[in-house]
Amino acid sequence: MITFAISLALLVGGYFLYGRLAERVFRPDDRPTPATALADGVDYVEMPTWKVFLIQLLNIAGTGPIFGALMGAVFGPVVFLWIVFGCILGGTVHDYFTGMISVRLGGASVSEMVGRYLGAGMKQVMRVFSVLLLVLVGAVFVTSPAALIAMLTPAQLGTPFWVAVILLYYLLATLLPIDKLIGRLYPVFGVVLLVMVAGIAGGLVWQGYALPELTLQNLHPDGTPVWPYLFVTVACGAVSGFHATQSPMMARCLKRERDGRKVFYGAMVSEGVIALIWAAAGVAFYGATGGLQNALASLGQSGVGYEIATSLLGVVGGVLAVVGVVACPITSGDTAFRSARLTLADWFHLDQSKIGKRLLLTVPLLAAGAMLTQLNFDMVWRYFSWANQTLAMIALWAAAVYISRERPGAACLLAALPALFMSGVSGTYILMAKEGLRLAPALAYPLGAAFALLCGAAFVLALRRHRRRAR
Repeated sequence: MITFAISLALLVGGYFLYGRLAERVFRPDDRPTPATALADGVDYVEMPTWKVFLIQLLNIAGTGPIFGALMGAVFGPVVFLWIVFGCILGGTVHDYFTGMISVRLGGASVSEMVGRYLGAGMKQVMRVFSVLLLVLVGAVFVTSPAALIAMLTPAQLGTPFWVAVILLYYLLATLLPIDKLIGRLYPVFGVVLLVMVAGIAGGLVWQGYALPELTLQNLHPDGTPVWPYLFVTVACGAVSGFHATQSPMMARCLKRERDGRKVFYGAMVSEGVIALIWAAAGVAFYGATGGLQNALASLGQSGVGYEIATSLLGVVGGVLAVVGVVACPITSGDTAFRSARLTLADWFHLDQSKIGKRLLLTVPLLAAGAMLTQLNFDMVWRYFSWANQTLAMIALWAAAVYISRERPGAACLLAALPALFMSGVSGTYILMAKEGLRLAPALAYPLGAAFALLCGAAFVLALRRHRRRAR
């Protein structure tokens, strides 16, 4: 209980302390935001800050801070360290700067932002990479909620039926103006999500579950190494590149730059709290990491979430919790496809004010997502997880370059240090993992470290070249 309480306090404190540091580095001002300067009634729509916050939270809080945290909890309480410090030092910085830089660039998508600061070649890579990632996310966030809804409905309404229903909803959410469907539904789902998380935390305490205390020991039953697997498994609750694709959507709806910390930084801290609670619930409910692993193997991520929710909160509370668990992935899946549409529109300079042009991009994206739903969920999740963290690495390096140009000096370390860390994570993972090169740790670890150092060296050289040109 002590570890959990301290972790929660650190996350909340990070918003007020480290968040203010990030804000001082960026220096928001009173210039017009894209929501007012570029208003089009479809994607550029000014909305109240509280609503933008809830939409951003639901955009980024897919199954990641729930299912990812549960899978990460199999490593033991060491997962708390990654959730807390990954969120404070990496995830919040990533989300805040990608969102605010997008505001300054007229709501530009992450690929255009990366191209601005890392070069034209990286822009092309990111255009392809981010669209593929978003379609993967959309596919993942179709199958997981469909499986959970199928548990609660008559047998004849199985998973395939709910996949079709969710895809139809995604079509509408991707096409309609952002304030017509997303802007009206998300605040309701946001309240449900927050109530659900509070209920899970309260149920653990009220029913006397022993919350795990911190140990640096790796408790994974299979001996899977913490580095780099934990840092890829728990993505959305700590550091997630997917967020860099979502923040530009809210950059197009923000009324004032000074509200950026509440929206981008605040939503990421909130997601860290969600991940912390679900990680604690996973180990506490099943008594040990082995029990949690067995439950995940037999019930799947959706089944474990359902069992924990209904056991802790009863029938009514359990249904409320399950609605929250269902709403999380659906409200990330729809904005994943919407963000993919906007990325393609920025890429090919296609005006999106007419519904016909939006259909031209939306239908192929949803068709690709539908085909991916036929693949094994765990396999899709593994590829998504690595791609997700690689995108975070690239976005953090872009943010570091932006800071170095706007604030010469040590301020760029705010983004450069987590970028260096994520470079090591992504590089090592793809060298070791089944879906990668499958190298032994003795070889993958030094090569992963060398890759991170190479990225750092390239960053330093780029800074020096820029400063020479500026003289």
